[in-house]
Amino acid sequence: METIACNGSEDSSTIFYLMGIPSLPKSLFLPIFFVFLLLYLLILVGNALILMAVVAEPSLHKPMYFFLINLSALDIIFTTTTVPKMLSLHLLGDRLLSFPACFLQMYLFHSFSCSEAFILVVMAYDCYVAICRPLHYPVLMAPQTNAALAAGAWLTALLLPIPAVVQTSHMAFSPVAQVYHCFCDHLAVVQASCSDTTPQTFMGFCIAMVVSFLPLLLVLLSYAHILASVLRISSREGRSKAFSTCSSHLLVVGTYYSSIAIAYVAYRADLPLDFHIMGNVVYAILTPVLNPLIYTLRNKDVKVAIAKIACPRYPKNSGKA
Repeated sequence: METIACNGSEDSSTIFYLMGIPSLPKSLFLPIFFVFLLLYLLILVGNALILMAVVAEPSLHKPMYFFLINLSALDIIFTTTTVPKMLSLHLLGDRLLSFPACFLQMYLFHSFSCSEAFILVVMAYDCYVAICRPLHYPVLMAPQTNAALAAGAWLTALLLPIPAVVQTSHMAFSPVAQVYHCFCDHLAVVQASCSDTTPQTFMGFCIAMVVSFLPLLLVLLSYAHILASVLRISSREGRSKAFSTCSSHLLVVGTYYSSIAIAYVAYRADLPLDFHIMGNVVYAILTPVLNPLIYTLRNKDVKVAIAKIACPRYPKNSGKA
């Protein structure tokens, strides 16, 4: 990384210059733009269809689908915080972000990333109650409870990144700070600072560990109880039905934590900077792209509801087994 002259500026006059993927040839900018554009459109269309299907179809007005539309709305907002800027960077060469814009993007990206982890925990809890305590399900998953769980997940995620973002904003930056990334990721901005980066890197790492591993532990705990309950079911048909209840969620959890693992390995391994950046970009895009595909391909009720929207004459009894 090249040396950056620093005047110790700590005010909002700093401009952040996104370096993108440093070794990417300019001849590949347009192909990369179209790849990102295609993925972004898939995210928007796929998640919007799920939102419309769940809202329009009365049979989907259940806790599981209430949390699903939270996840779909989150995926749309999450990718919208970063992908449009990446598209502008690769098509127009628009690399500049003002101080407020950069830190707003950083805050929103990490807040919505936290929200995804917490919403997946709430969905795991819904699966746990549905399979392990089915007789208590209507009471434990009442509409007011569902709203409180979703609101708690969103609010906690909105609060968690604040300390790291505020502390980073007080670091010293050069008038034009070079950020080696496609967007204002926390670690990339910290590394662009002229200040000592150790405290902020450690704080960011601690928050990332809490947000990644605590929700994962809760999800695994839920599925340990689910597995124990399923194995006590005597009939094969009953076990299959129980597993199918949560199979889509389990795939989404696997996709989400696989993308985190890719980003983590790319950061920790002794790899070129380009791999670190691409690992983070994969994390930002992979899960929102795959979530609607998983829920439409594996969930018959969602598939039928989307088909009704696409084709109003779609037979109403097509979703029945």
